Amino acid sequence: MHVIAGNLFAISDAQGDIEVDPQAPLGLFAYDTRFLSHWVLRIDGERINALSRDDLTYFETRFFLVPGAASHYVDADVSIIRHRSVHDCFHENLTVLNHSSQPAEFTVRVEMASDFTDIIEVGQLRQRAVEVSADSANQQLVLRYQRDRFVRETTVRSTVPAEVDERGMTFRIRIAPDGKWETDLHVSVTMGGEDGRDLRADLQSHQQIVRTGMREDLAQWLDRAPQLVAERKGLEELYQGSLADLAALRYRPLSYRERVPIGGLPWAMGLCGRDALITCLQTMAFTPELAPATLRMLALMQGGQLDDSLDEEPGKILAQLRYGETGAFSDRASALYYGAADTTPLFVVLLDEYERWSGDADLVRELRHPARMALDWIDEYGDLTGDGYLRYQRRNERDGTINQCWKDSPDAIVDAHGRQPAFPRATCELQGYAYDAKRRGARLAREFWGDPTYADRLEREAAALKERFNRDFWLPHGEYYALALDPYGEPVDALASNIGHLLWSGIVADDRAEAVAEHLVGPRLFSGWGVRTFATGQRAYNPVGTHLGAVWPSDNALIAAGLRRYRLDVQAARIADGIFDMAQTLGGATPGVIAGYERDLTTYPVQLTTSCRPQAWSSGALLMLLGTMLGLRPTGDNLLVNPAVPEGFGRLELLDIPGRWGHSDAYARDRSTERRRRLR
Repeated sequence: MHVIAGNLFAISDAQGDIEVDPQAPLGLFAYDTRFLSHWVLRIDGERINALSRDDLTYFETRFFLVPGAASHYVDADVSIIRHRSVHDCFHENLTVLNHSSQPAEFTVRVEMASDFTDIIEVGQLRQRAVEVSADSANQQLVLRYQRDRFVRETTVRSTVPAEVDERGMTFRIRIAPDGKWETDLHVSVTMGGEDGRDLRADLQSHQQIVRTGMREDLAQWLDRAPQLVAERKGLEELYQGSLADLAALRYRPLSYRERVPIGGLPWAMGLCGRDALITCLQTMAFTPELAPATLRMLALMQGGQLDDSLDEEPGKILAQLRYGETGAFSDRASALYYGAADTTPLFVVLLDEYERWSGDADLVRELRHPARMALDWIDEYGDLTGDGYLRYQRRNERDGTINQCWKDSPDAIVDAHGRQPAFPRATCELQGYAYDAKRRGARLAREFWGDPTYADRLEREAAALKERFNRDFWLPHGEYYALALDPYGEPVDALASNIGHLLWSGIVADDRAEAVAEHLVGPRLFSGWGVRTFATGQRAYNPVGTHLGAVWPSDNALIAAGLRRYRLDVQAARIADGIFDMAQTLGGATPGVIAGYERDLTTYPVQLTTSCRPQAWSSGALLMLLGTMLGLRPTGDNLLVNPAVPEGFGRLELLDIPGRWGHSDAYARDRSTERRRRLR
């Protein structure tokens, strides 16, 4: 059970209790640190059990509880309501209800503790010396951890008198017949050290912040997005849920005033360059405000030097930004880390795409230098063997990311026989991103930077890359593109979903697009729910392998958009239909990844335990698929609508789509609806 507000989130069990679990990130977290690791409610020494839960919004929920075993539920004389919410802090209102006709006395106890664990160490706990200060006079408990200038502090306050000890707070209460007792428990988190950021919120104002500020912000966010009117049952609710999930997954990095998308709950609750860029590309027609904030933030953090420990190079765009202890002390490469080869070309792609939608020429001029540095990086540092291909090989040999593409698990890049190629590796989709970045960079240079010579050069380089790529990566015996090239130019012959990204970038030769599409929707790659990351029949295939057979909605959204780019509408519709079926079958937030089992085998989408949920680029994937079905594309100062809607969707209306044209509407019907209309 979770509540979330940007980077601050709390995960508990079904009763609302928090206890350390090495297998799960239970606790109150903010900026990659666990500020509460133990938060357990007892009534007269008994643990409590849940009757039901009411998830009001992403940032608040209520638990309805009774003490004791399940056999006591029907005649319980006492019940408890826990109303929990988060903002810049954690707040819990406890209400105890006496259902008897006699006065009742209870001992209410809340156990409290923090281990200040870095979230990436949740499965490998280590002891930290935590200072505890109990203050009954002020009804507060302070938990503090310090390592040099790295300081984290948790302060718990109560609005009513409590007996405070080093392990929690005790309330000895008397309740009148059919009466109630309540207190507000307020948990503020403070970050000291170099940044000196204090996230404490005023105790009296917190409920008002949640009641007005958070709800008003969510309402405004939803109001700014286009309105969907859909004939297909449940689609409007799925759309609204995706927008709400994206609202939840926004945060302000320290010393930055604008909100940017974070990766996903619980493992990627920080700025991840790849996730943020793709989320912005997915949601351009729906929540365009994410893009300029993300572009400015990534430009601010752009690499400026050679640093092997950070995998940093001049012009390179950030892979991730973390605030936990392990990163602060370089225990792992996690604080400011650049180990990704795709973020840099995607930065240029997003800048160009945002201008096409918004007409914001000022931002393009403002970010001219970072964009040119990114384009220069592709050739100066990305071409590691001098053959003109974008490659990666980690500089940080101790704990840098091994595979620095979107499939970043250590075993993700293998051939059909399961053999891993040598480094540096040139995965196919990286070449598509580089091609797209050069073409888009050429447009920016010619139209906004006043540099036609540079534009001509980029266009020549893009054309040469496309020709070279279609020669070296194409596998004529299989009629698909190799997953990668090894450093000697030999193809890594695995059939994988990466080939769909090539359609999205436009690097595929026109006469080969249909063959690529048939693989993507063929039985080896398409599970029925979506396109697998790795095709069946290959040695390394594993339906529960994150990048070796599982299905990612984000991956599928790019693939479907690529298919429509090449006018392969039937195949795109099949993928969109599968992903929407999966999302509606599961209900709630769209997971980051599901297993790649055949749909006919399981009849239900199987979630992976490592999956984030909600995840920004999964929620964004549903929006991108809507835009793809409607065929939304900016053309000058107009919005082009060219629908291709799967059967069963009926009529779709997307109203008030924002862009340089102001606001526009899009209408579409699926083919079966059109046929029925003609028959009538």
